[in-house]
Amino acid sequence: MKTAPLNIGVRTLFYMILAVFVVIQVYPIFWVIISSFKTQAEVMSSAPYSLPGSFYLGNYVSMLQNSQIPTYFMNSSIVAVLTLFFTIVIGAPAAFAIEKMKFGAGNQVLAFFLLGIMIPIFVTLLPMFQIYNALGLRNTFTSLILPQVGFNLPICIYLYSGFMRYVPNSLIESAHLDGAGSFKIFTSIILPMSKNTTITIITFNFIFIWNEFIFANTFMTSSSMKTLPLGLKDFVGLYGFTDWGATYAAITVTILPTLLIYFILNKSVIEGMAAGAVKS
Repeated sequence: MKTAPLNIGVRTLFYMILAVFVVIQVYPIFWVIISSFKTQAEVMSSAPYSLPGSFYLGNYVSMLQNSQIPTYFMNSSIVAVLTLFFTIVIGAPAAFAIEKMKFGAGNQVLAFFLLGIMIPIFVTLLPMFQIYNALGLRNTFTSLILPQVGFNLPICIYLYSGFMRYVPNSLIESAHLDGAGSFKIFTSIILPMSKNTTITIITFNFIFIWNEFIFANTFMTSSSMKTLPLGLKDFVGLYGFTDWGATYAAITVTILPTLLIYFILNKSVIEGMAAGAVKS
């Protein structure tokens, strides 16, 4: 008889703790968005959590007129799309070969790829800088795409392998008996079945690629080639003065794509993370 009240109490405590974590995570985003609609005077004098007196759009106008945010947005979009494309194009076939085209060193090859997770980004900056400088690749999209593809591949192959491991071999054997080759089986059967895993990889990698600062700050010096994280420094003026209203507007524009993608694809991401966890 005492179990039900105890369960209710534990559930209530769990929800309270969960609510605290949600507030901690959501508050900075809420603060930035509402601040982007405040005047400079309101930003400096009002409480961070207070609502703006009116929805002031001057910060967005100032952002578009006094910075190259549209150019940076386009640069970030190009880098993100191409990086994700090459990550999927390389990672998915690699996982298929490791898991379904059995060969003696399959496990060793997978372990080799997974070693990439253990390599810190910082130890690669100087060698890559010297190589890119020698090849004339600095201030090009290639200098951002290549290292990000390389660092994203281990987790990409790992997730695809976890899913493909539990795809029935009988399905592939039946397709072979019907005359389908390995490429046809991969593109027509395996890849469509991996949709949720693909969406998971795209979503998580997009967030990291979109917010990437280290490679962009190291390899990009031309203002026309900067990405959004670098472009936010445009709002720091003489003597360190910062136009906070325009900065908040730029941050809002920057985080909007990641929020939209995550909320739209949230269900598929959860299913993709669970794929392969339980053998069906």
